[in-house]
Amino acid sequence: IFGYRGVVLFPWEAKLFDRDADLAGRNDENVDSDSESESVKHQSEIYYQVLMDSRDFSHIRVNPEAVTFLANQHESTLYSLPGFDYVNHEDVVPFCPSENETLHHDLFGKFLEANPNKSADVPFVAREALLSWQSKNQQWLRVTNVHRQTTSGIRITVMPFYMGCRQNQQVNMHWWRYSIRIENTSGEQAQLRERHWSIYSLSGTMETVRGRGVIGQEPILTPRSPAFQYSSHVSLQSSSGHMWGTYRMERQDGSTFDCRIP
Repeated sequence: IFGYRGVVLFPWEAKLFDRDADLAGRNDENVDSDSESESVKHQSEIYYQVLMDSRDFSHIRVNPEAVTFLANQHESTLYSLPGFDYVNHEDVVPFCPSENETLHHDLFGKFLEANPNKSADVPFVAREALLSWQSKNQQWLRVTNVHRQTTSGIRITVMPFYMGCRQNQQVNMHWWRYSIRIENTSGEQAQLRERHWSIYSLSGTMETVRGRGVIGQEPILTPRSPAFQYSSHVSLQSSSGHMWGTYRMERQDGSTFDCRIP
């Protein structure tokens, strides 16, 4: 989809809630996004934790600082790890670098080393530092659920990650990170103009968010550049909740339509 070079660090098994498959044969216009969320069937899919080549950052429309975390239990400062992504097995195109070429990333040499078995198909193997890092941080690294839905040729894929709880002015705040991929499969240009979110916490609070674009951008999705991916955060007063919404998209002729965020 994005065409960057990368190396697989380790796999995660996630539940894919694919509303496209679930709504097959049903009238999409008559389905309420909130009420259907609990009844969507899921299937298991493999998603890879990928280390991205820093040379490709400027050529792709993926936020290279998509993975963020809370450093410790006593502060709510967010830290980012640049050059990490989550990729479905079906989106991987295998390639082998030349003998003298390695991936450009500051953590490549810390996490991986050349496979001593020169005849093996896998050129690099994990160092102990990678295995220890995965085990220690899997709470906020692991992808467990993936949600996907297509509206009028715009496919939205959402990955939520629970990051932990921090106390703010005597109130416990539970932090979530979410990564969203927007793909235009219609073959016609469309631009993301507005976002509309409904955020419900099991503590009983409901918040509505409206605004222009996403992360300060209004990406144009064309047949030549059909995808855009970004990450953001939300905090709740409960450890669980629901978040859903729509993107307002604009066609080249000026007409608009809303696509659902599952």
